Amino acid sequence: MKSIYIIGSLRNPEIPLLGNDLRKLGLDVFDDWFSSGPETDDYWQKYEKTRGRTYGEALEGTMAEHIFSYDKHHLDRTDGVVMLAPAGKSGHMELGYTIGKGKPGFVLFDKEPERYDVMYRFATGIFFDRQKFFDHLKENYLKSRSRGPNPAGFLRPETSIEENFLRCIRCLRIGGHAWWCPHR
Repeated sequence: MKSIYIIGSLRNPEIPLLGNDLRKLGLDVFDDWFSSGPETDDYWQKYEKTRGRTYGEALEGTMAEHIFSYDKHHLDRTDGVVMLAPAGKSGHMELGYTIGKGKPGFVLFDKEPERYDVMYRFATGIFFDRQKFFDHLKENYLKSRSRGPNPAGFLRPETSIEENFLRCIRCLRIGGHAWWCPHR
């Protein structure tokens, strides 16, 4: 892993601090979206309502198109993401999009959430301690810049897709064998 996108809330002042810590590990970190400020979405909504536009119309507007393209470009170009919780709907959409593309997507909680949610199991890794997250990255993604969780791909050509699926259900979900998988 050479680059990582930090997903989170515009209102979370920890975003750039996490970015600084990840840069110290030698990663190219994308957290520039944070510079637009904590009230960006509120101002956009107010502006669109002043124009008399619905939410659906606003999503089709030029500003929404530009911001979406900007974020998507950086989600696509980075090697993985970490979502710093708590995060809103957009953050969860970005996390799911990235994992669906076969890239690692981590969740870093600042504390145990008030309400549990089992679907965080879709994440490549879930952490409640920054140092443990950093140690995990160092051990499994940063040892060699040329290696990810499974550089050769995970399907075995001599077996069917069904057999491969049964062999590594979790690996299939993350797009390659995890560091702990015996088939890597």
